Amino acid sequence: MATGKIGRLTRVETDAAFGGSEEIAIAPLETVPVAPASVNLVVSPLSLHLTNDTPGVFIQIRRALAPDGLFLAAIPGNGTLQELREVLLAAESEITGGASPRVIPFADVRDIGALLQRAGFALPVTDTETYTVRYASLFALMKDLKAMGMTNPLAARSRKPLSRAVFLRAAELYAERFADPDGRIRATFSVIFLSGWAPHESQQKPLAPGSAKMRLADALKVEET
Repeated sequence: MATGKIGRLTRVETDAAFGGSEEIAIAPLETVPVAPASVNLVVSPLSLHLTNDTPGVFIQIRRALAPDGLFLAAIPGNGTLQELREVLLAAESEITGGASPRVIPFADVRDIGALLQRAGFALPVTDTETYTVRYASLFALMKDLKAMGMTNPLAARSRKPLSRAVFLRAAELYAERFADPDGRIRATFSVIFLSGWAPHESQQKPLAPGSAKMRLADALKVEET
């Protein structure tokens, strides 16, 4: 804002405890407390995976943007914490004879792209980056997740705490299946980066089918078969 390029910045949080010196609005994760067509940019860093009605939130964001406004977001995607999911399910099933979901499901990049189109965004773009983070053990990973506030939010999860035996067995399985030669375990984080624009007449439009003036084979300088 000191550069003069941003006239007003409002941060939306679920609780006033997360506020600082910035202007802050309080709202549930499912609500975008912004008047229709009133903002030029909406940014969501790593929070939309916690919404129950993600398609509805996308629609609210689209309505909040002024024409030619931009939506940018990063969302944990399919493959995130796949190792932790696997070992917790295996350990709990082995020791108790059943298992409850312990890691939330994450969306596929194609699903996110479809949600952008469904919500009415123009020029939607999605891409994925996968990161591998190494930890000393499963317990160090879980401590890190807790510090991020990323404990299990599933409504259908079991309310019965897992026993120490399950966690110890899960740690063993993690070390057996996903450890590097130095003994440190790997945790996968897949992040979907996306962008979409509120439609505006100035934006580029796709050409009509059949309007191309050059054959693809000619452009690639290959024989057409």
